Amino acid sequence: MIIAVLLALQAEPKFEDKTIEHGGGPVKYQVCVPSGYDGSKPMPLILFLHGSGEQGDDGVKQSSVGIGPAIKANPKGWAPYITVIPQKPKGRGGWMEHEALMLGVVEKTKKEYKIDESRLYLTGLSMGGYGSWVLAAKHPGMWAAVAPICGGGNPADGPKLKDLPIWAFHGDKDTAVPLRKSEEMIEAIKAAGGAAKLTVYPGVGHNSWDKAYREEKLWEWFLQYAKK
Repeated sequence: MIIAVLLALQAEPKFEDKTIEHGGGPVKYQVCVPSGYDGSKPMPLILFLHGSGEQGDDGVKQSSVGIGPAIKANPKGWAPYITVIPQKPKGRGGWMEHEALMLGVVEKTKKEYKIDESRLYLTGLSMGGYGSWVLAAKHPGMWAAVAPICGGGNPADGPKLKDLPIWAFHGDKDTAVPLRKSEEMIEAIKAAGGAAKLTVYPGVGHNSWDKAYREEKLWEWFLQYAKK
């Protein structure tokens, strides 16, 4: 029994506390490193953008909702990835007001860990879902695949996103961000010739992220895609 407990503990991913200079001072963020990482081979990277409720400066709240708990619940499934989890400072505006922070933590992580640059993935929920759509459209050549959850974007960006593998998620009872926001983006991408897909959860409200990160095997879906 003791050996089993020790093995379970060894399988736990490590959420490492980090800081980066942004906006005139240090900003805290976290990097989730799987237990098996030893730096011997390049690892895929996921950038996760949290929702509005996780804004702040404590450096840990952003890992308490969404992908963080999903990784802890299924460390084996998410083991192929190093996951970067920045925390947006409180204040008006969304993630794109902090574009330098998002791109900065990715670049810093690429220097500190061995990262497979052909396998950079982007995902986020609610406010982070919006951020995922917009950041993907602004830098479509950066990402191998994108998974926006209960967010929305600018349908005019459909042509910019048409060549990206995109899987969006939304609950049809979401009153915080209407399902139509995701539908508009998928329709725009398909109209531009893309093949993005949308999973709609019947009877689910704003929290569609627990199902997306825990039940859909996104950890397997991402790995199908790499930039050429």
